[in-house]
Amino acid sequence: MADDFNKNMRPKNYMEDVVFHHLDDILSDTDCCKCQRCRMDIAAYALNQLPSKYVVTRKGEVYSKLLELQQQFETDVIIAIIKAVEVVKKNPRHDEMQV
Repeated sequence: MADDFNKNMRPKNYMEDVVFHHLDDILSDTDCCKCQRCRMDIAAYALNQLPSKYVVTRKGEVYSKLLELQQQFETDVIIAIIKAVEVVKKNPRHDEMQV
């Protein structure tokens, strides 16, 4: 049974959850395209600007959630998303027909 549990465990970048948690709120305050392609480009750009926070265990998830509560951590995520919005807005990779 323990072998089955270990086979299903995978590292997860907790920053993905944090970025997607803030993404729609930030996008709602911009005039940037909100299509799926642009949303994913913004998320990818922001994630590449932020340090990875990989977790595997429940304890690791709790530790990462505590980090999220820190004001500087939140500020860094929001700034990264805003910068990503600016970049994608200037360089959208979708066709006009996709919007």
